[in-house]
Amino acid sequence: MGNTNHPNKLVDKFGRHVDYIRLSVTDRCDFRCVYCMTEDMTFLPRKQILSLEEIYQIAQAFTELGVRKIRLTGGEPLVRTDVMSLVERLGVLPGLEELLLTTNGAQLDKYASALKAAGVNRVNISIDSLDADRFKRISRVGKLDKVLTGIDAAIAAGFDRIRLNAVIMQGYNEDEVIALADYAIARGIDIAFIEEMPLGEASDHNREDTTCSNDWVRSIIEAKYGLENSDDTTAGPSRYAEIAGKKSRIGFISPVTHNFCEDCNRVRVTVEGRLLLCLGNEHSVDLRTILRDESLGMDDLKNTLVAAMDIKPERHYFYDRDHPQPVRLMNMTGG
Repeated sequence: MGNTNHPNKLVDKFGRHVDYIRLSVTDRCDFRCVYCMTEDMTFLPRKQILSLEEIYQIAQAFTELGVRKIRLTGGEPLVRTDVMSLVERLGVLPGLEELLLTTNGAQLDKYASALKAAGVNRVNISIDSLDADRFKRISRVGKLDKVLTGIDAAIAAGFDRIRLNAVIMQGYNEDEVIALADYAIARGIDIAFIEEMPLGEASDHNREDTTCSNDWVRSIIEAKYGLENSDDTTAGPSRYAEIAGKKSRIGFISPVTHNFCEDCNRVRVTVEGRLLLCLGNEHSVDLRTILRDESLGMDDLKNTLVAAMDIKPERHYFYDRDHPQPVRLMNMTGG
């Protein structure tokens, strides 16, 4: 696919400019977290997933249309064979300002310094418990010590920012809010608390029974520290607060209780090549067919991306029974 000049038109019909994409590089993961997938997952056949070259072509098309931030997600992106070759190419894409990664942290002891050298600016690391047995219950197969070692490796690598992500669930880890916050604060890194998203059907719990509101989580932290709302904004939906005298920021991602769609600047691409225009809706466009049609080129891909902005919905409707709910699980959606 050759380069062509193309007007920057990644603007939806609500006037929102898309400058941030989340690219899934795999649906596979070395964990089986209870809020993300079922225990006996069936993964996509290899021929259905995009090659690393195809993922790169999508990234190139988006950056030529004005996207400035790319986040690599999964599944677990670091289990994709030869993923570093893709990271290295993305790290030098013209026009790209930030290359970000979301990971479970278990592979960071091997990859952290290479990721930093390849141009990754920021890393988000998921950690939902600091108790080894509980961590295994939530992740089903994960080892806490591997993740803690990975966090230390990321800190040593010197990324611009590191953020921990914690999904707080009633009956699982709601008593660890302060412990998790303290862990991040002691290391001078950020932490975001995320409300469990109703994506697909979890195999071992009813999401409406386990979801903890971030208003409650924030009240727990404020009782110990006091929080001041921060003016800091990132490419994503986090709303940050600061603690006086501390480097760490406390983030809250609240898709269930606080709709954050009005300034949405994001789209996702699944590893199957589906362009998802909204996390909470099934509006999507098939990019894989375009990539694999030898009669089509980069301009056709860009035209498809520009046209897709017209079907980006205004908002999601999590738990609104008058609207259909997504049936795909989070590992299929892409982080």
